[in-house]
Amino acid sequence: MLSRGLEQFKDKRVLLLQGPVGPFFKRLAADLRGAGAQVHKVNFNAGDWLFYPRGAIAYRGTMDEWPAFTEALLKRLRIDVVLLFGDNRPVHRMAHAVATRLGVEIGVFEEGYVRPDYITLERFGVNGFSLLPGEPEYYFAEPPKCPPRRAVGNAYWAMVRYGLLYFAAGALGKPLFRHYQHHRPLSLLEGLPWVRSVWRKQWYRWVEQGIEQALTSRWSKNFFLVPLQVFNDSQIVVHSEWESVAHFIEATLHSFAAHAPADTLLVFKHHPMDRGYQDYGALIRRLAQAAQLGRRVLYIHDQHLPSLLDHARGVVLVNSTVGLSALHHGAPTKLCGDGLYDIEGLTYQGDLDQFWAEAPQHKPNRNLYERFREHLIARTQINGSFYKPLPIVGSCTGLVSRSSMAGVSASGALPAATATQRAATVPRERAHLTAREDVVVGEKT
Repeated sequence: MLSRGLEQFKDKRVLLLQGPVGPFFKRLAADLRGAGAQVHKVNFNAGDWLFYPRGAIAYRGTMDEWPAFTEALLKRLRIDVVLLFGDNRPVHRMAHAVATRLGVEIGVFEEGYVRPDYITLERFGVNGFSLLPGEPEYYFAEPPKCPPRRAVGNAYWAMVRYGLLYFAAGALGKPLFRHYQHHRPLSLLEGLPWVRSVWRKQWYRWVEQGIEQALTSRWSKNFFLVPLQVFNDSQIVVHSEWESVAHFIEATLHSFAAHAPADTLLVFKHHPMDRGYQDYGALIRRLAQAAQLGRRVLYIHDQHLPSLLDHARGVVLVNSTVGLSALHHGAPTKLCGDGLYDIEGLTYQGDLDQFWAEAPQHKPNRNLYERFREHLIARTQINGSFYKPLPIVGSCTGLVSRSSMAGVSASGALPAATATQRAATVPRERAHLTAREDVVVGEKT
């Protein structure tokens, strides 16, 4: 959604809703104002206020009142563009519907599809709501050129620090925003899972010794890898048919038991960001025992993912960036949710029950994958980080400009048929939303 730089925002009226934890939206506002834009911000809780304490609108109303408040605000301020982080947060889903109905452009930030060193920005929506075409032939056109990638470095501890500060402020300041409903618990207790995660990481490192070596040697090409999502990930609760990660585990294990070759293993890998919250060990052991699978089911945590992908017979997942990594490593991949890379020639298009036997014959088309990745980076990715700005002179956000708009053709607009078709295929939760064909969002060099 960025093309000719921040000059595209000159004289535009921009509304910022919730951003990633930390000062990224404050920095973005400074860059936008420097380009001549009028910038407004809404804070919904004390965590938002902590990182954007001045010049913001504090919304203290109820969720039922929020859509009407949003409509009045957009009209009163004559907003041209709404920018937000994550299109499935309750306040954002409501604002998205209102802005779309009023014809206001929407830009959605998200963590990078391609990692490390990238963040995502798309118009209308991300992941299952992306407007990127689902037709393989689209990606064989020449993609726009991107600037060379610059390494961000380790931004993990900055993210952790900002997260702890955000949740602490949100919890302590809850009386000031008593009607606010966060998409996850806004409590001081949110620090406990991080402590538990550190302890569990060391424990699993000890008890799972030798597993990676066995999978990449003796069991090479004879195991299926199932990377799990975070328990409350929107890929589960919005972009899939599964009620929960546990439901997905159960269905996958039952399908494997009934249809997979007898000489293969099923390997569930826990999401590292979910380590401190959930433990599916007891569930997986019970299901494996009931299905009489014995030692054919493993539950692992912190093994080297690229090595596992190189040696897996196939990968089964709901939808995450691991799927793109699986394609990069040439692993046959079955997507069980709504994903922008679920394209014929990249992922297996049949049923999961058939995938176990047919996986070796359905490796991703390497040429198609490389072209798809080029388009994905050019149209949706920005080199940089929400939590650790690159040292770019004159830029507060520290983002490297790219030379084409996300989700649009090189001529500057997504073809009407493509936009309409893609918008018509978004999940039922957003079936009432439509996509506009014009985009006016940019970023600074």
